[in-house]
Amino acid sequence: MQEHSSGVKTDAKPHRSLFERLTAFISPEPENRAELLEVLHDAHERNLIDADALSMIEGVFQVSDLSARDIMVPRSQMDVIDISRPIEEWMPIVLETAHSRFPAIEGERDKVIGILLAKDLLRYYAEESFDVRAMLRPAVFIPESKRLNVLLRDFRATHNHMAIVVDEYSGVSGLITIEDVLEQIVGDIEDEYDFDEEEDNILSIKEGPRGPRWRVKALTEIEQFNEELDTELPDDDVDTIGGLVAKHLSRMPHKGDVFNYQGLRFEVLRADARQIHVLLVEKLPAAPSGGDDL
Repeated sequence: MQEHSSGVKTDAKPHRSLFERLTAFISPEPENRAELLEVLHDAHERNLIDADALSMIEGVFQVSDLSARDIMVPRSQMDVIDISRPIEEWMPIVLETAHSRFPAIEGERDKVIGILLAKDLLRYYAEESFDVRAMLRPAVFIPESKRLNVLLRDFRATHNHMAIVVDEYSGVSGLITIEDVLEQIVGDIEDEYDFDEEEDNILSIKEGPRGPRWRVKALTEIEQFNEELDTELPDDDVDTIGGLVAKHLSRMPHKGDVFNYQGLRFEVLRADARQIHVLLVEKLPAAPSGGDDL
């Protein structure tokens, strides 16, 4: 605040040069997210920020757009332990998958009764009267529609690392971890137990209004894609699905890009300034026969 001789206090504003005022008039500040991203991409092209920084900023925006259903591990792909069965029967699953946490079910996948931390199983070898039920941590249940930015805030506040995703009928749809959410911002986080297994490249998800749907990693080989989806996409010039999408669009794909190609609907779910990460692929219904082709 600044006081004039009259005793009236006014806000002091910094003096701006004529050039600064003209620049502000010609190039106004971004008014929406699309304009802001344009400014950031321009900054990247002028080497003011690097590709990693731009990718993470875009990831932050994507987190607010995506919901749990978009990135969850589907129910059919969940590694669970059934504590209604002897521990000797499911211990090999724990050792083989090497996860740090497992949903504990009782007889059926819709009956998740808690979360078992793998480290708590060490007591099984040290205590004669080991009670696996006493080791369970409470399970957190969230709706499929929960936004990832809200979920990340909840994970941080409650110190939980895993949530069970349920549908509108309270049936288990899948699970999601804090790592899954963070990967939307910083890219894939690989640890010593992560492997590039081909069976994880294509995940079948709930059928859409047009037909079967899959979440597909962009690095999936076209040969594997054709084999699993019974398609005949060409692989003469490119090897991966991400490469095929980029070739079809003739540019670097962006999140939200959608197009139909050879009876399939492709939607880019995750992408950054450098590459595509995840696609949603939907098989379209066959077009009705309209008579002889000309």
